Amino acid sequence: MRIAMIGTGYVGLVSGVCFSDFGHDVVCVDKDAGKIERLNSGEVPIYEPGLDQLMEKNVAAGRLSFTSDLAAAVSGAEAVFIAVGTPTRRGDGHADLTYVMAAAEEIAGALTDYAVVVTKSTVPVGTNRQVKQVIAKANPQADFDVASNPEFLREGAAIEDFMKPDRVVVGVQNDRAAEVMAEIYRPLYLRDFPILTTDLESAELIKYAANAFLAAKITFINEIAGLCERVGADVKEVSRGIGFDGRIGNKFLHAGPGYGGSCFPKDTAALARIGQDHAFPLRITETVMRVNDEVKLRMVEKLRDACDGSFNGKTVAVLGVTFKPNTDDMREAPSLTIVPALVGGGARVRVVDPQGRAEGEALLPGVKWMDDPYQAAQNADLVVLLTEWNEFRALDLKKLARRMEVPRMADLRNIYSPKAAKRAGFETYTSVGRGDPR
Repeated sequence: MRIAMIGTGYVGLVSGVCFSDFGHDVVCVDKDAGKIERLNSGEVPIYEPGLDQLMEKNVAAGRLSFTSDLAAAVSGAEAVFIAVGTPTRRGDGHADLTYVMAAAEEIAGALTDYAVVVTKSTVPVGTNRQVKQVIAKANPQADFDVASNPEFLREGAAIEDFMKPDRVVVGVQNDRAAEVMAEIYRPLYLRDFPILTTDLESAELIKYAANAFLAAKITFINEIAGLCERVGADVKEVSRGIGFDGRIGNKFLHAGPGYGGSCFPKDTAALARIGQDHAFPLRITETVMRVNDEVKLRMVEKLRDACDGSFNGKTVAVLGVTFKPNTDDMREAPSLTIVPALVGGGARVRVVDPQGRAEGEALLPGVKWMDDPYQAAQNADLVVLLTEWNEFRALDLKKLARRMEVPRMADLRNIYSPKAAKRAGFETYTSVGRGDPR
């Protein structure tokens, strides 16, 4: 199949590379000429484990190319994927569809033969019908169908998620479009991965509902963690106990400093807005958003308590600032709430993150970036574990404690245990939801 992928952001680039590895001929398009130049020189503009090797392999095989010429890429393509950004619109929480509709209009003028125009971006219910209207208006002679094909990629594990998906969701209006989509995903059909072919509206809503549910699960266990601290229970044991129930499951039940990233904050806000627009407020989703913000603020107070009530004059080492490990993504990361509070309170903040510096330097002014956690902890008053990178899962706690002016740890990912921290020489160890004694 000949595929055009419009947009080389996270979703577009990963999807384009993986489609080419299926054996399709993929042309990825982006208006940013500098970005295309970097891609053509073999440079991957995002951090995603394994993506650089897979891209190099398929470029060498002649199945993958990059261009800023949308018309050339779309001409003769059997499927054109829209994978542009849909950021939260300022003021109302809606997904901003400006880039989606601009892409649709440009695609309309480039269509030469029958093609399925597929929305890969996360979009509100009804967007694909709007895309169809935009294309039909711009080019009444165009022979095309639209399809919804939302992505379910976890940053840091995107290639495996694409190649071995829990499910593929395809929304179509007729058999002709369904057949094209089935051919695109034939390698997954042959390996018996679940592929759900449904209507446009259901496909659009599945994506939002899935992310809202996972965000709710994270927020639920974070609320339970707060209660655990009051009653002396251990949230890790509570999570294990409820996770054994097959109806609940053990995933997304890890207490921490709140969710962030490119999907959950944006998609919960958009889903809440969709509910409001249809006079059906989604109270659970709205509460999840509010509580998640409160969780981040609660973490700030934990750190303040660990610093004897004031950040002023304290030296704090923060380990990890990306919203999760194995990504360089800083969007809506808890660190964007926590670190500015430290700096604003008068703390001297040192930051260590394997991939976060490129984005973090602009987003976290006033901090000192370092490469080594032990160096960052030198003469520090508090070390904060904020992102659970593998590099921070097996620290020499004794070495860390010896380096510090006052050996205190705030483990906001519950990586270690109070006993291990005490044995290592930490005077205080603070975690989430474990009612740890001071």
